[in-house]
Amino acid sequence: LQQQAEQTCRQLLRTQEEHEQLLQAAVEQAEGLEQSLRNAEAVLAEKAAQLRDAQAQLSRNKLSIEGLRGENRRFAMALQAAELKQKSMEEKNQLLEEQASALKQLIGKITPASLTG
Repeated sequence: LQQQAEQTCRQLLRTQEEHEQLLQAAVEQAEGLEQSLRNAEAVLAEKAAQLRDAQAQLSRNKLSIEGLRGENRRFAMALQAAELKQKSMEEKNQLLEEQASALKQLIGKITPASLTG
């Protein structure tokens, strides 16, 4: 009985040592997982900061685009006004050229008549 008790005691000690080793391995694994989690959290925080920066840049770009669109509309209206003014000036120029041609013809008719008169 004593021998059986000693054997059971040795077996319990071995089992206890195995459990302690398993527990130590589990603790080390948990510590490794905690470190991995902290690293992942740090990477996520960095990526979140990058996303916030990118979103802020995108907002600034949208505002710039809106400003450029407004400026583009103003330029388009100014160009349209300039084109209308140019067309009006061309029409006036055409009219003046026609009047100048008519005056030349009139002067051409009057001059020979006054010389012969």
